[in-house]
Amino acid sequence: MLLIDCPFCGKRPELEFRYGGEAHIARPDDPSEFGDKAWGQFLYGRSNQRGMHAERWRHVHGCGRFFNALRDTTNDRFAATYKIGEERPALPEAQGAVEA
Repeated sequence: MLLIDCPFCGKRPELEFRYGGEAHIARPDDPSEFGDKAWGQFLYGRSNQRGMHAERWRHVHGCGRFFNALRDTTNDRFAATYKIGEERPALPEAQGAVEA
């Protein structure tokens, strides 16, 4: 079973968590300035990259809090987890860190 390291509760089984989408996406200050195409891109357009990816997760069957994680989408391994608002951890080049 995959264990995910919640920054609040520690390592817990993956069944306690839910994926919440790509991390570090800032909502526009004034969405009314966007046209339909631009707003659709904001809502649904994601990088969906292969390799190291910053994601938002929620510990639904634990503390209930959201947190960010760096996960390699090619092998489903978590490289790091960190609280919302904290700096994204730097990873050594050997782990294939990709800047978003």
